[in-house]
Amino acid sequence: MRGLKLIDRFKSAQVHAFSPTDTSRAKLVDTHLTKIKSFASNLKPRNNSTTSVSEALHLPYGFPATDLIEPHLDPHLKPLDLVESLSELYQRFENCSSESQKASLCIEQYALLRGLGDHKLLRRCLRATRQHAVDVLSKVVVSAWLRFERREDELVGVSSSAVECGGFVVECPKAALANGYDSNSVFERCECGLGFGSGPYEAVNVEEEEFWVVGNENGVSFCVGNEEIKCDRFRIARLSSPFKAMLYGGFEESRKEKIDFSQNGISVVGMRAVEKYSRTKRVDFFGPEIVVELLSFANRFCCEEMKSACDFHLASLVGTIDDALILIEYGLEESADLLVASCLQVLLRKLPGCLYRPKVMRFLCSSETRERLAVLGSANSFFLYYFLSQVAMEESMVAKVTVKLLKRLGECATERWQEALASHQLGCVLLERREFMAAQHCFEDAVEAGHVYSLAGIARAKHKMGQQYSAYKMMSSVISEYKPAGWMYQERSLYNIGKEKLSDLSTATGMDPTLSFPYKYRAVAKMEEKRIREVILEIDKIIGFKLSPDCLELRAWFFIALENYENALRDIRVVLTLEPNYMFFGGKVKGDYLIEVLRRMVRQLSKADCWMCLYERWSSVDDIGSLAIIHQMLESDPGNSVLRFRQSLLLLRLNCQKAAMRSLRLARNHSSSEHEMLVYEGWILYDTGNREEALARAEKSISIQRSFEAFFLKAYVLADTNLNPKSSSCVIQLLEEALKCPSDGLRKGQALNNLGSIYVDCGNLDQAANCYKNALDIKHTRAHQGLARVYHLRNQRKAAHDEMTKLIGKAQSNASAYEKRSEYSDREMAKDDLDMATKLDPLRTYPYRYRAAVLMDDQKENEAVEELTKALNFRPDLQMLHLRAAFNDSMGDVASALRDCQAALCLDPSHRDTLDLYNRANNSVTQKQRPRNAAKENETQKDGIEKCHCWTGWMMTVVERAPSHLMITNDSSEDRYARNDQ
Repeated sequence: MRGLKLIDRFKSAQVHAFSPTDTSRAKLVDTHLTKIKSFASNLKPRNNSTTSVSEALHLPYGFPATDLIEPHLDPHLKPLDLVESLSELYQRFENCSSESQKASLCIEQYALLRGLGDHKLLRRCLRATRQHAVDVLSKVVVSAWLRFERREDELVGVSSSAVECGGFVVECPKAALANGYDSNSVFERCECGLGFGSGPYEAVNVEEEEFWVVGNENGVSFCVGNEEIKCDRFRIARLSSPFKAMLYGGFEESRKEKIDFSQNGISVVGMRAVEKYSRTKRVDFFGPEIVVELLSFANRFCCEEMKSACDFHLASLVGTIDDALILIEYGLEESADLLVASCLQVLLRKLPGCLYRPKVMRFLCSSETRERLAVLGSANSFFLYYFLSQVAMEESMVAKVTVKLLKRLGECATERWQEALASHQLGCVLLERREFMAAQHCFEDAVEAGHVYSLAGIARAKHKMGQQYSAYKMMSSVISEYKPAGWMYQERSLYNIGKEKLSDLSTATGMDPTLSFPYKYRAVAKMEEKRIREVILEIDKIIGFKLSPDCLELRAWFFIALENYENALRDIRVVLTLEPNYMFFGGKVKGDYLIEVLRRMVRQLSKADCWMCLYERWSSVDDIGSLAIIHQMLESDPGNSVLRFRQSLLLLRLNCQKAAMRSLRLARNHSSSEHEMLVYEGWILYDTGNREEALARAEKSISIQRSFEAFFLKAYVLADTNLNPKSSSCVIQLLEEALKCPSDGLRKGQALNNLGSIYVDCGNLDQAANCYKNALDIKHTRAHQGLARVYHLRNQRKAAHDEMTKLIGKAQSNASAYEKRSEYSDREMAKDDLDMATKLDPLRTYPYRYRAAVLMDDQKENEAVEELTKALNFRPDLQMLHLRAAFNDSMGDVASALRDCQAALCLDPSHRDTLDLYNRANNSVTQKQRPRNAAKENETQKDGIEKCHCWTGWMMTVVERAPSHLMITNDSSEDRYARNDQ
């Protein structure tokens, strides 16, 4: 399909200039309907046809061809062994005593984990960095970084200070500018309403000031030009050691009553201000120009207290970008750390908007600025330019400003990992800019700094310059020299042909099924061979567990080839739900235009029809279809907060966290009443870890108006703990109150499902069964899962198995159903179900853990460890790391157990089971005894495991102990609560 081109309309200079009511646009749409239909008919297989796909009527801007598509290089650090890297990082953190060094280690952890795309994990790294940041500049940068990452949950109609900090010290701009360090206060609520912060003025001692006035009668005059400024000799001497030596030492000035100060760079007004400051110890009487002069004077004569007062006062005056650009120059010139930090804070909190202001970028991107900032600390400079470069790359990978910032980042690098990161990212950017030789040099620098993955960048650059065989040899040597990984085979496939190419892609998928390129390539290859229906099956494999706009876009055009315009339109709508500004065809076509073209080919649905479709798709666990229907409904009613909230639930279930938060924020911003707004604010607070505030919002909403969502929110937040009988009773009462309030079947089904789960936890199986059956009566399909658990607890194993079979038959997204059914199957059937769950969703970790436990029971210890290792190679999961550590511990491999524990604790330092195992393993090393011969007190957990008779029995016990008010799943990585109801 090489050379396929888009509809002629997209070639014009007026790509997006047409009005929806423009008659010319309507004519073009009609024309393009015909062309798309013609395209689809030309792609149909014909028995006697010799027409190739590339000869069919062309799609806009080209349909992907196998020799043109390629995967993007990951622009983040990609260690050969992430588990080993995390373990080593945790060891360094444990042995580190410097708080500032701990902050640097947290940023290194952020860089290592960035490629995983887990936003909550990355936010935890940034919060830990802020916790250990000591100096003001580091605190300012990291607080602004956290604020930038949280920008999706901004609320309209909220005070600017609340928006800026979210109400907590960790992001508060005023707290970041406060001197001192207190790690315990970082996560407390901030005090934005109390002013700029504690400053030098508060330290003035009135009694001491009176003593100065009474206790000194000696006067001295400073002459500036023709003016004479009378001062108190003692007060001026108190300003600094140089003044004390000059006025009371052996210098000539100590005997003079008049001192000529004309050659000391101070104006008359400035000297008068110095005299007034010597009496009052305040600078807030003066205008900014005078304070700047005082700052320079204080620096020249080592007046530290005056410098601090000027620094503080000027920092409090910075309010706009223009202010910041003016004052930061003075701050850098006079080494006024607080002023520089305050100015940078204003600039950083205007990102990404200020990226487009030439003055700002000229300042930040210049080498001179970087050098002057380095004086304040190299670690601070690296934090700053790492943040700026990430924002720039997110905005545009090919912009000049991105290149400049990455060059400054490289200049700030002092450690090998920092050099590797800066060089690799700059190489990726230059590759996108088609500056292949420069990109190759950057990748070579990254490899020299120890980043093996950058060899793929060198090979890619060589390939672009026509050195395909050299690129092939390089990747082959990487595979032979290092432990093979999926990305290595994927990269080599780019320089291979025929069966060898497909073999490399198959190996890549086997090693890392999360790589999307192999699926896309195989799908396009089958498209070129006109094996249309196989194309859909191939691309569905990756979309089934990893929702990405590029794969959905590709599938949409496959559906056009099948003349299945309804599904094509569905996928385009979902892409725009994930990324509202997504541009199709390599950034050249807006999605709304494609929707306008395709909607002419499908039956138009009324509002009532849309609600019916949403109900049906929600009931059949068709999350993608549900998102598409909601997107369609929002076209005509963009301010519908109820739909936005439904959208956020679906996006959370599909693990699209940032998009979910954006929908939830829009739901709040479009709320039509205060009580509704409070509910959505409560969900935002809950999702950002602020449970108490979320509960307060729910209670306030109920006090205004009793509503389903308010009661549901309160019950949900209260259930987010290990429930005791009293709290369980309260949650049950709240859910029953929620069910009495008006709502639709979609939400009432979820409430009934949650209520059934609480009854299960309380042991009331009859009430639980009734709840689940009532939920099924209103087509809440996921209630089959809860009912199956009830049957299982009644020892009706076959009924439980049959109930899950019903769910599998009804649900389109049923990997979790296969996984859950395995609990109610015999060993062989359970294995089949878990194999199917892994096939449908290789990111689910429970099947790997269960299969590994079975192998351990069969005394196939090495195979058990390998089963977990296979998954850990592409998904470093806390539970799998903990289990592999337990396996290694039981086998006597203490070093491996410690490594896995350290890596797991790097992901979650508070994981109690891993901490216990880690401490026991450490004790074993200290006592120089093997785990199986360790002292009795170190065998407590193992004895518990042995009492279960087998590892699989232990795992099932752990699953049964899990509260059912949590989302019923074996996969701990999905421990979101029943609000998502997966």
